[in-house]
Amino acid sequence: MQYSPTEPPVKHIAIVGGGTAGWMTALLLSASKFGARLKVTVLDAPKAAIVGGGEGSTPWLRGFFDSMGIAEAEWMPACDATYKSGITFDGWSTRPGHESWFHPFPSMLDNLTMPQFLRNVHARLNGADVHAHPDRFFMSQRVAVAGRAPLPAHEFPFDLGYGYHFDATLLAAFLRAKALQRGVVHVARHMNSATLDERGDIRALELDGGDSLAADFFVDCSGLASLLIGQALKTPYVSFSDVLFNDAVIAMPTPDHDGPLMSQTVSTGLKHGWAWRLPLTSGNSNGYVYSSAHVSADAAETELRAHLGLLDADVPARHLKMRVGRHAKHWNRNCVAIGLSQGFIEPLEVTTLMFVQRAAASFVDVLERGDLGEAAQAAFNGGLDARVDGERDYVVAHYKSNSRTDTDYWRANAANDALSESLQLLLRTWFASQPIAPGIENGSFGTGCDTLSWYCLLAGVGLFPEVRQGGANEAGADLAGIDDLIRRSTPNFPDHRAWLRDIPPHAERVNLWRQPADAGRRVTLGAL
Repeated sequence: MQYSPTEPPVKHIAIVGGGTAGWMTALLLSASKFGARLKVTVLDAPKAAIVGGGEGSTPWLRGFFDSMGIAEAEWMPACDATYKSGITFDGWSTRPGHESWFHPFPSMLDNLTMPQFLRNVHARLNGADVHAHPDRFFMSQRVAVAGRAPLPAHEFPFDLGYGYHFDATLLAAFLRAKALQRGVVHVARHMNSATLDERGDIRALELDGGDSLAADFFVDCSGLASLLIGQALKTPYVSFSDVLFNDAVIAMPTPDHDGPLMSQTVSTGLKHGWAWRLPLTSGNSNGYVYSSAHVSADAAETELRAHLGLLDADVPARHLKMRVGRHAKHWNRNCVAIGLSQGFIEPLEVTTLMFVQRAAASFVDVLERGDLGEAAQAAFNGGLDARVDGERDYVVAHYKSNSRTDTDYWRANAANDALSESLQLLLRTWFASQPIAPGIENGSFGTGCDTLSWYCLLAGVGLFPEVRQGGANEAGADLAGIDDLIRRSTPNFPDHRAWLRDIPPHAERVNLWRQPADAGRRVTLGAL
């Protein structure tokens, strides 16, 4: 970090709430170009409820740790973490051959296979009988289901994008320790209320015991309670419940099992929502995200237990409520909301930490430019609105494209027409058998995710017309060549479970990996 001699536009920022969002934001602020001249205080009550348990991430989290200079060998063992190459979706579609599909994280090898995948998808949209299911085309899928970690050998210079699974409570504790080492101040007290000045800005936080915590600027990381942005500043809330029906969660752990440790999250469609399963080094995290308007909490727990084979097991279940949507302003007056206090799109694509990073990093950029005026605030809010609303559309498309008819829940999702204009335009383009890539790339629609993600979703669930007569005679991608490429590439990735037992330091991890049994089958760049 290149420190600047200029003074920060504010001297003291107070963050309400620890947890992953609060401590991650504190670390990003402490790493600003102002250094110690910007005081950062986290008000984190000693008994504050933290939504812990297993959680997943996108590849953005990898970038966060790299930017903070924190090696995987340091944080992953401390947080029961495993690698994540993508997400398998089971039971969302009933279309033959499309009952399951994998959402891969992008990789360098996609440059060799994605053009062929897109070509086949476009041909299939025009009625050709060609293979257009995404799973066969992408390295990340094979790495995940083969129980390998997405870390290529030194002799195989193709990077795979990846995220992580981790225990959220342990990660928050790890980030807190790091933040304190880097000069962040921790006040372990409860907040009773916030006082406003004559302009309506937050002046100070009133603490238990009669003390106050004053600051120039405040960050609300208080979770769904939204103590500052919602309760103190009365910022209106924009609900997404008209398109995202789920409002409740049940979480249950299960022990680890023998066999390959797959580097993936599995999302399985149940009767009234979906169940997750993700691996931690300490066991598996499981849960059910469902609509309380379609099933009672007791019935949902019974359904989850049956899904996990735990009907007669004495395993506790934790019930939580959630609110989907966002505040009308992420930055209001002298307060920015980050994390669940800012808004929440249900955890289907595990984007919560990605939005924490984006919001916190964007705010640091604004601080470093030195202008906290109305124009900067409007630009900040508009940028985050576009990102959140775009990601909402991508999640909504999972539900809209389902073909299940077994319950009112799935039928209502498929019939829901309360879609954004952007999502409607994307789907109209798709059903007109036109490529959606240009519209995504120029920002006309689909701004929530990259082109690969949209194509994998819509092709993965089999959203195609009937094969037209004569379509079987048309040539498609070189599937045999793709199969051979992925088969020969797979041995260049280590066993996931074995790698986690002794993660090498970040700078040396590629050189330290040795797997003698595969040494003779490694694929080098020249062999490809």
